[in-house]
Formats: sequence, C-alpha cells, structure tokens
Amino acid sequence: MSVNRESTFEDVPSLGAMFFDRVDASRDAEAFRFLIGSQWVSVTWGDTEARVTTLAAGLLALGIAPEQRVGIASSTRYEWILADLAIACAGAATTTVYATTTAEDTAYIIGDSACRMVFAENDEQLTKLAEHRHELPAVRKVISFDGAADGDWVITLDELAELGEKFLVDHPRCVRDAVDAITPDRLASLIYTSGTTGRPKGVRLRHGAWVHQGAAVAALNVVGEDDLQLLWLPLAHSFGKVLLAAQLACGFVSAIDGRIEKTVDDCSVRPTFMAAVPRLFEKAQARMITMAEGGSRLPRALFDRAFTVAADVRRRRLAGRPVRLMQRLQLRILDRLMFVKVRNAFGGRIRFFVSGSAPLNRDIGEWFNDAGMVILEGYGLTETAGGASINTPEQCRLGSVGHAFAGTRVRIADDGFLTITGRLKDMFKTSGGKYIVPSAIEAKFVAQFP
Repeated sequence: MSVNRESTFEDVPSLGAMFFDRVDASRDAEAFRFLIGSQWVSVTWGDTEARVTTLAAGLLALGIAPEQRVGIASSTRYEWILADLAIACAGAATTTVYATTTAEDTAYIIGDSACRMVFAENDEQLTKLAEHRHELPAVRKVISFDGAADGDWVITLDELAELGEKFLVDHPRCVRDAVDAITPDRLASLIYTSGTTGRPKGVRLRHGAWVHQGAAVAALNVVGEDDLQLLWLPLAHSFGKVLLAAQLACGFVSAIDGRIEKTVDDCSVRPTFMAAVPRLFEKAQARMITMAEGGSRLPRALFDRAFTVAADVRRRRLAGRPVRLMQRLQLRILDRLMFVKVRNAFGGRIRFFVSGSAPLNRDIGEWFNDAGMVILEGYGLTETAGGASINTPEQCRLGSVGHAFAGTRVRIADDGFLTITGRLKDMFKTSGGKYIVPSAIEAKFVAQFP
C-alpha cells in the first residue's frame, strides 16, 4: 500500500521566519533553560530574539552573504541555538561539527563546506582550528563561546554582539530584511555524516525542509506551549535539529544540557517529554535495576513483582484476553508502591519519550511501558531532514516506528505501521537461503549485557 499523508502547512518560507513568528506569538513566555554553574536560568522568547538579532547583525557586519556557510563546532548548549538561529536570520547556512570530531575531520568539514566563519565552543575547539588554519583560507573569523579572543582571528560571542549592536544603529532593519529575502529553497544547513568509506559526506538541507519538520511535528498535536523538553541530544545531528524546528513550531520550553551523564540528574526540571537514543534508555533501565538490587529484600521483591504483574497484564491485553480483577488491583497497588518511584526518577511528569537514530530493543520499550512511561519510536534520515515517521501516544505499536509524517510518502503494508528491519546492505543470506540481520542479534546482546 502506498501512503501519502498530505500536509496542511502554512506558507512559512524559512527558519528565520519561523523564529520571528514564534517570538511574536510567545514573546514573554519562557523559551529556554540552561545551567550556569549548578543553577538553572530561564530566558523568554523576547530575550532570545534580542540576542539572536545582535548576533545576526554581527555576522552581517562581518560581511556574511546569503547561503555562505558558518560552522558550529560545539556540544549542545544554549549558545549553539543562538548561533544557529543567528546564522539562519542572517541568511547564511550552518555547517555542524560534533564537539568530539577529530582536529583533522573538523578541518576537513570546515574546509570542504567553504565556511567563512566558525563558532567554536572553547579552547579545545579553537586549538583544532588553529592547528589547521593553513588549510582554512576561507575562514575569516572564529567566534568563541568560552575560549579567549586573540585580537585577530578569534573574537568572543560578546564581541560579535557588540559589532551587531553598532551595525544596527545604521542598519536597523538589516536582520529582518535578510530574513524576508530567504526563500524555502535556500540552503539552511550542511550536516556531515560518516560515509561507509572515505571522508564524511555533507547533506544539503533547505529552509523548506526544516519548516516541514517543525510543521509535521505540530500536525501530530502531541506537544504544545505547556510542555517542557529536556534537550541533551547533539544539535550537530539532524535528530537534534528536528527538535529545534519543532520547538519553533509548537512553542514548548527546552531545558538544555548536552552532558549525557547528567541526563537523569537533569530530570529535576521535571520534563514532560524527552528524546533520546536507545542506548540512553538501556543505561537508565540498568541504573534503576541496580538501585533496586542495592535496597533491602522487600523493595527488590516488590520491584520484581511489579514488573512481573505489569508484563502479564500487558500480554493479556495484547492477546485480547481478560485481565482478572485481582491482577488489576495488584497492579494499582504496585504502581503506587514501585512504579511511581521509577517515574519520579525522571521528574514525575513524563508523558512520553521519543527514541530514534537506532532500533530500540523491544524488551526495553516494554519495560518502560510497564512502568507507565511510553517510548515512541520514530524513524528518519539526515537526507530527509530527520523525521519521516513516528508513533504517537494515541497510536503506538511497540517494535514499529509508527505512521509517516504529514507530507511524507512511503510504501507500507495495509495496517499502516512502518517497521524497520535493518538496512539492505547490512543483511546477508545464509547457505540455507535465509536473510540474517546482524544488528537485530547485536541488539539482543546489548540488552543482556548493558
């Protein structure tokens, strides 16, 4: 069956236009939270607009032209978002570089994409660029988030903003004019992915692609202005960038901390949803089990009993069999005694998780579901600007990646749920004529030995 879910997107031409539309709709509402030391600091959409506008004007003052590339070599943080939005609002295009990328590959990506400027997170990233400066003749300026300026090639983020403030005095509409000139087919991002052979390959993504992603998430009607996302995913990856586009379209709040090891601790902000890769859910489950094993005999027994009863109830419901009254009562009591503790470890307000980038082991999905926290699997490609299909809280089938996004065409079986079995190139045929998918076997070992 061929499915073509038609979109009903508004005519928004660019990321910059999405951003200013969101500011106009939610100026005084909270937009982002980020850590300064150990304290969470909140900023509104209006605060963010003021900073983005001065940074975008700074880029224009330095001579950035439409669709010229500006790199961001940084981990996930509030400044990454400011830089990306400033690049978009100046009419330029973002080249993303993971903070963990080697100096050689960083130089290759920045050089291959012909970046004119680069945002660098700290001295570590500055050193990578300085070591290969002779290979980067097109780079005119490096703007550092935390590192020191050198009075020549490297300036600070505040210095870029100061340039922008001065430029705005004589050119008050420069940023709005730059945004107004952007059409949906203009280049917005270059995301480099590791190829099967050779150097990283750059994927060109237009403004219209990110607008589509944001609008497609909004069309699902599962998140809104009352939601709070905990954002740790790498924004250098298309999955992270989808979440930013979705925030512009839907208006939810993002609490940002790119340190994966702090993800569970950061749940003190009490998020209502969070996106992650399967490995994070595996680690979280292992941590919960370890905590239960470290307790007294009674809590561990209750912990095990709770998951046993919940699993039995789930299997009965899936099979269409009746759930006995005693089981329902047991599950209600065990939920109050044990599952609430598991949910509280994630802040106590999680409505759902989103999993992508790799297959989620079914046992992990069932474990979280039994504890009262559904994981919605999705699927996408960098080449499609990220998301292509996803489950929703109302329509969710474990083991599938749900239904196609609005405006996305897929060929699928009549039941409509897309299931990913693996890449064709990852499959091989045995001498008996059977196809084997090694990734599925690997997933089982990962679940057994986290």
